[in-house]
Amino acid sequence: MTRSATPGQTVGPFFHYALPYPGDRELVPPGTAGAVLLHGTVRDGDGAAIPDALLEIWQADPDGRVLQRAGSLRRDGFTFTGFGRAATDASGRYSFSTLVPGAVEGGLPFFAVTVFARGLLNRLFTRAYLPLADGAEPDALLRSAGDRAGTLLCVADDHGFRFDVHLQGDGETVFLSYPGHRGD
Repeated sequence: MTRSATPGQTVGPFFHYALPYPGDRELVPPGTAGAVLLHGTVRDGDGAAIPDALLEIWQADPDGRVLQRAGSLRRDGFTFTGFGRAATDASGRYSFSTLVPGAVEGGLPFFAVTVFARGLLNRLFTRAYLPLADGAEPDALLRSAGDRAGTLLCVADDHGFRFDVHLQGDGETVFLSYPGHRGD
């Protein structure tokens, strides 16, 4: 008997029905001391906003500690777990209420970002680095992105940090692969 591969399936667009949960985008309640907004827009290769994407972030706390605490899916209003999930709205916008991450083990502070969107065969991984402080040297990952490193940098604004994700085309965000992860 000859066996052939099963056709691939994309990872969406069911996110707005199955994955959001109360407080998913609030790593800390808005108005918490030190709270900032991480926000932006997810766009396709033509620059059109994607209204049904979902982003997850993992981050260190302000002291640079990677926390391993229960509570990410049932927020209690005071435990910071470093994990959040936000679906995009009809305009492709997302936002998280969170704390500014600290540098982990001498590296630069960043948000680890996972993107799920219709048409993708698998989720995408990237980093959203805080803006580089004057005189700060890029880390190895940021240096390896070369002239595309700017796609990995947040822009500071009045509310916190803006990080736009471009899935393809001009200004495509640098995406990462990990051993054992199929990115095709």
